[in-house]
Amino acid sequence: MPGEGKREKAFLGLGSNLGDRQSYLSAACRELAAHPSIQIIQASSLYETEPVGYQEQGWFLNQVMEMETTLTPEELLFFTQGIENELGRKRLIRWGPRVIDLDILLYGNSVINTPDLIIPHPRMYERQFVLVPLGEIAPDLLHPDGSSTQEHLDALRQRGNSEKIRLFREYNP
Repeated sequence: MPGEGKREKAFLGLGSNLGDRQSYLSAACRELAAHPSIQIIQASSLYETEPVGYQEQGWFLNQVMEMETTLTPEELLFFTQGIENELGRKRLIRWGPRVIDLDILLYGNSVINTPDLIIPHPRMYERQFVLVPLGEIAPDLLHPDGSSTQEHLDALRQRGNSEKIRLFREYNP
């Protein structure tokens, strides 16, 4: 039965840039917290970020959530995709507008590379909208490559990442 394995720490990235962005993020958080095999540990503040890739769209609200789960990475992916579908996500344009986006960033120290799932998330180390909120809640977290979140964020900034990001709302549980 799903969710009966070992407890693992996982980090999810959440984003929305259509409609009531904050409500979509809140709804996704409620769905995650309601799952019996998921325990939310903490969530970052909300950050507003300019779109990356496809530019003809509104700014995103982004957040990172830390959880413990007994779901396998594949079960967690299936569950998060179900939340996206339930909330009305349409996959029309790569990096295009969306009501909700849920990405598995990290799952324990796992390194997974399958056609359906790549962990660590393949572009997380290129994105301030991931590393800034992750750094807020887990700056010293060691990633599978042995570097901390803060080290990855410092390296990104050193490379001159110009992605615009600003605090939208501090997390208030």
